[in-house]
Amino acid sequence: MKRTFFQKKNGAMVTALMTGPTPESLIAQARGAEFEGADAIGIELRDLKPEYRTREVFERIIQSVNLPFMFIFYRNDRWNVHKEDGARQELLLAAADAGAGMIDVMGDLYDPSPDEITHNPEAIEKQKRLIDRIHAMGSQVIMSSHPQRVMSADAVLAQLRSFEERGPDVVKIVTVANTEEEFAESVRTTMLLHRELRTPFVHLCNGKFGRIQRFLGMSLGVSITFAAYRYEEFALMTQPTVRSMRTVLDNLHWDISEIE
Repeated sequence: MKRTFFQKKNGAMVTALMTGPTPESLIAQARGAEFEGADAIGIELRDLKPEYRTREVFERIIQSVNLPFMFIFYRNDRWNVHKEDGARQELLLAAADAGAGMIDVMGDLYDPSPDEITHNPEAIEKQKRLIDRIHAMGSQVIMSSHPQRVMSADAVLAQLRSFEERGPDVVKIVTVANTEEEFAESVRTTMLLHRELRTPFVHLCNGKFGRIQRFLGMSLGVSITFAAYRYEEFALMTQPTVRSMRTVLDNLHWDISEIE
């Protein structure tokens, strides 16, 4: 059975984001994250050895825990095999066919561009057709971008509104907050997105204030947040852990939707 996002709970879904070279490493992390309280699992394919990048392996990973799965493959293949956008997306389609509930579509897919957003009409049309194809397979779509720079609230809103028009189920952006002023703007950004967007969104920051922004974002309207199961060789070190995210979310007892 395909498990999609947002079926069982409202508010932020703590998604354990992981990568690794073998199916066994991913299954072990997924099972550990499930017992730590993760609401979903995110698999980055960048470190998975090429011989394991098959529909059958993806299905085995997906069936290892009773949680929805998101599959992601950016332009950072450790093995330097799947270089082209189309080739990576075909693997993600195989994951959708294997039961993944959500598939990542980069905001500049088919046209690598600054801030990971393309304005090329031909590339955008191809993205829309791809999104329709993923939806026809019963999976959801997250359209992602990682500018990895400071952006104003209005600039973030404009970028994610452009993504909304392409038809995804979730829109995502990752920026940076290194100063008090940038952190304050990041909080304003999250609340602006909550107020103005029609689509569930992910707004995350890296940088000196990234950790606190990620914790606060869960109660300010972010729909999905990412966490590491544990810190090890293939862990994403910028992510707080599933346990810490779960502890904050379960004990804060405050959500922006409750005051509206």
